[in-house]
Amino acid sequence: MGNCLGFFYEFSTRSIANNNPSIPGTSNNINYSNTTIDVSTTSSSTVCKSPFSEAASQDEGNEVMNNPDGKILESSNLKEFTFADLKRATKNFKSDTYLGEGGFGKVYKGWIDEKTYAPSDSLRGMVVAIKKLKSESEQGFAEWKSEVSFLGRLSHPNLVKLLGYCLEDKELLLVYEFMQKGSLENHLFRRNPNIDPLPWDIRLKIAIGAARGLAFLHTSEKQVIYRDFKASNILLDVNYNAKISDFGLAKSGPAGEESHVTTRIMGTYGYAAPEYIATGHLYVKSDVYGFGVVLLEIMSGQRAHNRNRPSAQQNLVEWLKPLLSQKKKLKNTVMDPRMEGQYSSKAMAQAAQLTLNCLNADPKSRPSMKEVVEVLEHIEAMKEKPKATKSTSGSSQPHRRRQGRTLEILV
Repeated sequence: MGNCLGFFYEFSTRSIANNNPSIPGTSNNINYSNTTIDVSTTSSSTVCKSPFSEAASQDEGNEVMNNPDGKILESSNLKEFTFADLKRATKNFKSDTYLGEGGFGKVYKGWIDEKTYAPSDSLRGMVVAIKKLKSESEQGFAEWKSEVSFLGRLSHPNLVKLLGYCLEDKELLLVYEFMQKGSLENHLFRRNPNIDPLPWDIRLKIAIGAARGLAFLHTSEKQVIYRDFKASNILLDVNYNAKISDFGLAKSGPAGEESHVTTRIMGTYGYAAPEYIATGHLYVKSDVYGFGVVLLEIMSGQRAHNRNRPSAQQNLVEWLKPLLSQKKKLKNTVMDPRMEGQYSSKAMAQAAQLTLNCLNADPKSRPSMKEVVEVLEHIEAMKEKPKATKSTSGSSQPHRRRQGRTLEILV
């Protein structure tokens, strides 16, 4: 097993879960009662091959990316922790260090020395997040291998940094940088009277950061398809900089003249692209569809799938996509009312058009993530302000139009 660290393993089990992932049951099963889906007809064989070996061999340097902010390392620089190290770092996985739980297992807060990564105490150490695999989870074991493979070699400001791993007997753990603000999901959907809702400018900043992360994956010489883009996998640092996390489902993109890879249907209900669900064909632009779903969540403040809504509104895309091109319904029905007065009508309309483009049923008609970044940055840079409310005299403030060339929105 040790000889395969830093390499990619295909694997054949994964649930499609909404908010609370779990291990899938039998194949060809769709079970909404526990919000898991496993629509699989074939299984992949396990391989031990680096997803980046071909790209790395074409370049003698350590960086094989066109993107100046990110790089693929020729070899993994992860630290191998002992289980004793991580027990000490988490105070023996004490309950007050517990952060949460997902399909992989439980996540704990830990402390390590910033330079040596040796376990430390909470007064002096650097805070890290430590995932601990459920001992009975085959799903988690496969995802653990994929995380080590991809995040051990990928470096970008908008990808969560994997610091190291532990492989000892049956104990499998991963050690990440700690993201102080938690997930985008928590900020968008978990109502807390003590926490203000995310304002429009912060939501836009988060969308741009996450888009840059996906664009980096897609534009590498050896393309990476992320495959599980969703609000819960976008983590935020203290300044609300977005970083994509959880590479358990990531897959190397198509090779040669191929346009797609064929694989088992795995992901999260409400986010997966329609062509992938229907055929098992996974395209780079399948990720763009998932980004469109998250962009719709950011605009509306509504979950991609919510059984507590009326039946016609449970699937967010089916409910709100037809309204994105209707200006009046866009403002009154789609946009999160908690952001009222924070965005201009032009910014709203362009964000809605971009979302529509990302959600196009035809993957070839979706924009690239590089194009998505450009449009979002343009929206962020717009000088047009929201329309002012009426003054005390009863007259409205003049509404200036932004001068200069406007970046064409993709259609």
